[in-house]
Amino acid sequence: MQSSLPKVLQRLGGRPMLAHLLETAAELDPEQVHVVIGSGAEQVKEVCDGFDVNWVIQEQRQGTGHAVLQAMPGIPDDASVLVLLGDHPLIPSSVLAEMMEKNLAPLSVLTMELDKPRGYGRIERDRTGRISGVIEDRDATPAQWKIREVNTGIILADAAQLLRWLEKLDCDNIKQEYYLTDIFAMAHSEKKEIYGVLAPDARDLQGANDQRQLATLEQRYRQQATNRLMDKGVHIVDPERVEIRGKVATGTDVCLDINVVLEGTNSLGDGVMIGPGAILKDCDLAAGTRVHAYSVLEGVRTSGPCDIGPFARVRPGTELAAGTRIGNFVEVKNAQLGEGSKAGHLSYLGDTTIGKDVNIGAGTITCNYDGVNKYRTLIEDGAFIGSDTQLIAPVTVGEGATIGAGTTLSKDAPPQALTISRAKQVTITHWQRSKKDKS
Repeated sequence: MQSSLPKVLQRLGGRPMLAHLLETAAELDPEQVHVVIGSGAEQVKEVCDGFDVNWVIQEQRQGTGHAVLQAMPGIPDDASVLVLLGDHPLIPSSVLAEMMEKNLAPLSVLTMELDKPRGYGRIERDRTGRISGVIEDRDATPAQWKIREVNTGIILADAAQLLRWLEKLDCDNIKQEYYLTDIFAMAHSEKKEIYGVLAPDARDLQGANDQRQLATLEQRYRQQATNRLMDKGVHIVDPERVEIRGKVATGTDVCLDINVVLEGTNSLGDGVMIGPGAILKDCDLAAGTRVHAYSVLEGVRTSGPCDIGPFARVRPGTELAAGTRIGNFVEVKNAQLGEGSKAGHLSYLGDTTIGKDVNIGAGTITCNYDGVNKYRTLIEDGAFIGSDTQLIAPVTVGEGATIGAGTTLSKDAPPQALTISRAKQVTITHWQRSKKDKS
């Protein structure tokens, strides 16, 4: 991967590859999940700390068979063991569930067919069509390279049998590693039935060994995610230009324009429209909310239809009531806006509580930070804040108050009154502007 991150922590759809796989494993309702980790183990455990797994350290990287063997002491002899690969994040849980329901003991393997199988272990079958072994690509002959059915690396086995085979592995191969796939030849020599389960779509079962392959998986993940949304009725203008990097709940008649990015966990109510280039992270948008072009929202909650953007930045802790308007080049942080309140242009509203039907003029700034502490500004219902106003927190603007344009407010403004602070305007009639010397 040419990266300081362990491979399983490379991000797919905004999350580590391993996180996708652990979620899939959890859907199977297993008695326990064991994760074998080696290089970068502490980093992996920290990033995936929220999952209920048993971490198993592989001190020496001696191959896939050796890795599985490390987990076996924690597995009862009468268990069924499903082996997954940390860099294969898109395996559908439905495919695995079907494989487990068939319970093809004592050993079964998930296979797939590829037009270009280079790099994958080939499935070898005897004259009767039964699986006789798996030959790794690097150890294969030219004739074996032509085999299109390949090993996905996913196996299901009886624990006691699996342990017995693993303990017999040797490293007599080019890489001098203990290959998990060598257990197939052992099982075949013992006349044990080996079942091959052919996956319906090979695109969901491919891994990522480099950044190009990871990009291919990203394309597949995006296709899956947008298809799921469109199946729910979401109108996506161009599915190839929408990025879903997390979980999305949607109502009816939701529209996503081009180059929209949805990160984290988002909820989009009925009729929500997300304009081109908008980025949303962990937002809960009520029915009728419209997010216009190139706006960035994080941790935003709306409780009714509102208008946001274009080019707005709305940061965590912001709550917008029905009928609010956040216009172009307005930044809002940790603020609450009441019904019908509007900030149309070029303003910063941080740590602010704004009542109903308040108008915020262009260029307004809530000065909430003194270099050490943050303070709040309270603007009560029906207030009118003139353009180019600075509100030095903590400060309160009373109900129905008007703040004249250009005011720097450092004391509370009383309700139903005009408050203004300006330097006296002076005209100097005999003043001459400096002129350039043209000589």
